Amino acid sequence: MATSEALLSGLAARAIERAPTDHGYRLSFAPDSETLRLIATVIDAERRCCRWLSFTLTVASDDGPMVLTLSGPDGAREFLGALLNS
Repeated sequence: MATSEALLSGLAARAIERAPTDHGYRLSFAPDSETLRLIATVIDAERRCCRWLSFTLTVASDDGPMVLTLSGPDGAREFLGALLNS
């Protein structure tokens, strides 16, 4: 299995926008099927490895962006920031 760093940083590289939130990060993606499959793969791997992370995926109607919000307890934003910016 790929490392968390490779999974999250690879996914973040596809993001069209990245924004910190109070407890994590919000990543926006262009609406395409390949990226949606990758997001699902990353969520599945990360939920088993980093059980403290929460994931919220919003797929907008009418070809709007897909938005993935990653959040967790105190320190999650800093941890995620280091991974996403590596």
